[in-house]
Amino acid sequence: YASLHGQRALRVRVGASSPAHRTRSFGWCAMGLELEKHDHYLQHLDDDKESLDYMMTEHLRMGGVYWGVSAMALLGKLEGEDRRRDELVAWILKCQDPQNLGGFGPNVGHDADITATHYSLLVLAIYDSLDKVDVKATARFIASLQRPDGSFSGDRWGEVDTRFAYCALSALTILDAMELIDIDGITQWLIRCLNYDGAFGPVPRAESHAAYTFCAVGALALVGALEVVDLDRLGWWLCERQTVSGGFNGRPEKAPDVCYSWWILSALASIDRVHWIDGGKLADFIRLCQDKEDGGIADRPGDVPDVFHTFFGLAGLSLLGQADLTPIHPVYAIPMDVVRRMGLPPILASCIAALDSNDGGTP
Repeated sequence: YASLHGQRALRVRVGASSPAHRTRSFGWCAMGLELEKHDHYLQHLDDDKESLDYMMTEHLRMGGVYWGVSAMALLGKLEGEDRRRDELVAWILKCQDPQNLGGFGPNVGHDADITATHYSLLVLAIYDSLDKVDVKATARFIASLQRPDGSFSGDRWGEVDTRFAYCALSALTILDAMELIDIDGITQWLIRCLNYDGAFGPVPRAESHAAYTFCAVGALALVGALEVVDLDRLGWWLCERQTVSGGFNGRPEKAPDVCYSWWILSALASIDRVHWIDGGKLADFIRLCQDKEDGGIADRPGDVPDVFHTFFGLAGLSLLGQADLTPIHPVYAIPMDVVRRMGLPPILASCIAALDSNDGGTP
């Protein structure tokens, strides 16, 4: 599954430069979800390994694998894919960095980083193959990236933001190794990223952004510290990201983008406020972003689809319960049946009943 997110620079966007409050009306209709076409699109993402797009996204490959495998899992299309599963598991294990024991890089021969390591663990969890990982070494690698102020850097080069905090806490929860880190330290650092508007920036004193807010909310949920946030103020900021098109933007006055369907819905689900938005209109927006001829989902209607937006669009629809998709956990970002099989902590009260049910249930 190749990451084709790099195609975004090549797109002709429809209305992409318009402010969010002027987003054009798309003429809402009950459009169906093209399940079989999305399956075909995902199955053939890496057919042409000699293409410029494939080569230019080499550094995103582990992300592409996670988005592709997770999208297939949501479609319920992983059964009978044993050969592909074995190939991908073997490739992931080759991405381990011998210079950073326990860490995984985004591709074979690349330096290990915390995001690629998290993606690796998620895919291996979906494929029930975590037993092939040196759990202690991977946990030590992640814990080694915590800084004295409690934050996490993405790799040995030192970049810091809330993405890496979320990746670290999610991965260490999956590995059952949270005792290796300073939980109070990361909690206090995340609180410093909270802004007056109720949302979070990537680092302290930075502008609020929906994707970084998802990371901060997920991280706080994983350490059981959501009570430190004004949940109503946070919920209001998140629901204000819904534009007249039905889609979400990431910041005020920006155009809507399918990827925020997951990041914002997940955060709203984590604080039990999904009912504050118009879920039906959001589902319509996601469906309008489908490529009805070749499959896949784009950032906006009329744009070129990619695996990144295909996964996040399907994940958003799964959270909404608006399609025949496998239920997804709003914090772990893997199917609920995987969370149940692994016996992971439910994290959210809303997930307890869903994990206890036979069908996985949508939170």
